[in-house]
Amino acid sequence: MFRFALTGVANSAVGWAVIFGGLWAGLSGLAANAAGYTVGLVLSFTLNRRFVFGVGGRISAREVIRFLAAFAIAYGANVAVLVAAQGALGADSPLAQLPALAAYIVIFFVLSQFFVFRPASSE
Repeated sequence: MFRFALTGVANSAVGWAVIFGGLWAGLSGLAANAAGYTVGLVLSFTLNRRFVFGVGGRISAREVIRFLAAFAIAYGANVAVLVAAQGALGADSPLAQLPALAAYIVIFFVLSQFFVFRPASSE
């Protein structure tokens, strides 16, 4: 779990650097955001695959699709929890981000471990 957290911190730092670098270079907010998330997803896949879950060998299309599906599910849960927390705490409450982030982390970790990067023998 420590490696997963460390990967998340590194991924966030790089993603934010790309976003803010893109804004500084004159990209629109949407373009900078898309660039940051694209770089972040590639880095997240690479670090989680090798550093967190110790998967080596060739990358398969199935693995990439599973990773993107896990991200989409975790992000969808993040948004749902955020909306619910904002309803309880107020739309502008930064505290509403905390349960949303926790939901994302737990769901993404579980899906990564048991669905995306599971050992080949369990397929």
